[in-house]
Amino acid sequence: MRIFAAIMLAMMAQQAWAQCNVTAQSINFGNYTQFSPAHTDSAGNIGVTCDAAASFSIALSTGAGTYAARIMTNSEGHVLRYNLYLDAGRNVVWGDGVGGASSIASGNGTSANYTVYGRIPAGQNAYAGNYGDSIIVTLNF
Repeated sequence: MRIFAAIMLAMMAQQAWAQCNVTAQSINFGNYTQFSPAHTDSAGNIGVTCDAAASFSIALSTGAGTYAARIMTNSEGHVLRYNLYLDAGRNVVWGDGVGGASSIASGNGTSANYTVYGRIPAGQNAYAGNYGDSIIVTLNF
């Protein structure tokens, strides 16, 4: 059985005094093996460039799920749970920072790169197919 999972990151920026741009690299989890005892981990990247030094924050949307449990779906509507994190240990969920439910990345300067750490938890009874979700990346500066 082949299960392929990927997350597409879209970009959105809020205008302020400085001009800033955000770029996002999608996360490709590759094949998920439902009988493996190990989680399936992968990573992507978000880059920020500004024409002048600026303070900024980066928020990620929930996609099709919630910050507690993001979900990818396949063409038949089957679900595969995953999440996105700020840290390599995959302990701090990357979200919008509202209500203390999730954290955001923040920085200051003219350019920065942030790794987006993804994880599909082991032990899910997933159907074969290609799974995906879309996440909106919001840059506030």
